Amino acid sequence: MDKTTLFLIDDKKGFTPTFSHLVSMMNYTRDTTLRAVQGLTIEELDFLVHPKANSIGMLLAHFAAVEKYYQIHTFENREMNEDEEIEILAGLELGEKGQQLFRGQPLEYYLKELEDVRRYTFEKFQALSDEWLFEQSDFWNHQKANNYFKWFHVFEDELSHRGQIRMIKKLQPIMK
Repeated sequence: MDKTTLFLIDDKKGFTPTFSHLVSMMNYTRDTTLRAVQGLTIEELDFLVHPKANSIGMLLAHFAAVEKYYQIHTFENREMNEDEEIEILAGLELGEKGQQLFRGQPLEYYLKELEDVRRYTFEKFQALSDEWLFEQSDFWNHQKANNYFKWFHVFEDELSHRGQIRMIKKLQPIMK
């Protein structure tokens, strides 16, 4: 990710024009997420505001799981199979499964997963035409959505949950 162009929604090498704009927004979102979690310890990543809360580690795993789901949903135009559900569902749904699965891991564990998932996304983006972004299919509540919206939702979800991360970080010192 070229940090000198984070504030430019412009052409990105290897991407078509519309994909370049999407990648620009995804890069900025990811950069701000990475800055928000920089240097966090395992204890900070696992901290729960209350027993049913999400931890920062859980939210980072959620970002990767959401992106994996949309890779399957949009690139392969299908729903998850049983093996994929086992791998991805805890990160998508979080809750008790997420609390059990996503704890005791260092920040590098989550960052590597985020990087690997994003690398695959961008590889696929580079092989697709801009027209693919505008292909429509049934989505939530039988509403039509295009692939552009679905990938917008991937980073919009990250932006929303990044707010949770910032709140959790602010609450940790006063709740320990």
